[in-house]
Amino acid sequence: MLGGERSLVSDMHNNSQSQSHCVTGAFGYSGKYIAQRLLDHGCNVITLTNSLHRPNPFGDRVRAFPFNFDNPAELVRSLTGVAVLYNTYWVRFNHKTSTHAAAIRNTRALFAAAKAAGVRRIVHISITNPVEDSPLEYFAGKAQLERALIESGISYAILRPTVLFGREDILVNNIAWALRRFPVFGVFGDGSYRLRPIYVDDLAELAVSAGQGTDNQIINAIGPETFHYRELVTIIARIIGVRRLIVPTPPLLGYAMSRVVGWFVKDRLITVDEMKGLMTGLLYVTTFPTGKMKLTEWAWQHRAELGRRYASELARRSQRDRAYLPL
Repeated sequence: MLGGERSLVSDMHNNSQSQSHCVTGAFGYSGKYIAQRLLDHGCNVITLTNSLHRPNPFGDRVRAFPFNFDNPAELVRSLTGVAVLYNTYWVRFNHKTSTHAAAIRNTRALFAAAKAAGVRRIVHISITNPVEDSPLEYFAGKAQLERALIESGISYAILRPTVLFGREDILVNNIAWALRRFPVFGVFGDGSYRLRPIYVDDLAELAVSAGQGTDNQIINAIGPETFHYRELVTIIARIIGVRRLIVPTPPLLGYAMSRVVGWFVKDRLITVDEMKGLMTGLLYVTTFPTGKMKLTEWAWQHRAELGRRYASELARRSQRDRAYLPL
C-alpha cells in the first residue's frame, strides 16, 4: 500500500508541472477536500464555481473561474490545459434559484466543454443506486448524467457516495442539532432502513486516486459502518450526551413536522426525494467499503461541537460571499 501511494504521489507530481486539475466547487464542501488532496500532492489546481466572492481557503494556490454555463467558449477556455476534471456540481433540491433540470443541463454543458478542451479524464460524483426511470428526480437526474458522461467518450471514474459526513456536513450535524433541542425525535416509519455514510476526506482521497487511472470505473463510495437509521440517531444521541425519546412516525407526518421546523430555521431540513430514497434503501449497497474513517469515531472526536449550530443549505446558496462554517 505504501509503495502504491508513493507511486501515486510521484506520478501526480510529474504531471502537475504542465497540466492542471480542475475541481468544481473548491470553496464548498466535498470540492474543498478534493482540492486540498491535490495540492498536497503538488498539483496545479483551479476551480469552477458560482461563488467567486466566497473566501478562498487556499489563497493564490487555487485560481477561480466562473462556470459560464451560458458561454460555452469561455467554459472551454477555462478548462484548456486541464488534465482531470473533478465534478462535484449538483443541487440538493429544487428551488427558485436552482433546479435539478438546470443542473442536468449545466452538467451536460460542462462535459461537452471538457471534451472540447481536451480534458483527459473526468471524476464525477454521483449517488448510490441511480436509475433513470426513478420517480425520484434526484436519483433519476444522477443516472442521466452518468449516462451522458459514459457516452461522451471521455475517460471517466464515477463515484457513488451515500451520505457524507465531515466538519461542514449538513445531515449528521442537523440530526445532532435536533437531538440537542427537542425532547422527542421522530424517525420516518420504523427507522429500519440502512445507510453507509462515508467521511468526506475519504471520498476526496478516492477521487484523487481515481483521477490518475485510465480505466473507466464506477465505484460505490461507502464507509466501513452500516447503520439502521433509527440506530444512527440513537448512537448520535448517546455520543453527544443526550437522552431522547426516538419514536416511529408516519412518513407524511414526519415530513410535515420537518417543514414546520424548516420554516423556523428558513431552510429545507429534508426533501421528499431524500426521505423516500432513504426509506427505500437507495443509500445502502452491499459492496466492500472504500472509506476508512468510521462515523462513530469521527463523531466522538467532534462530540463537543456536533450539532451546536444549525447548518443551512439555503443559507449556503444565498450567502455566496461567506465560507461554509465548520462545526
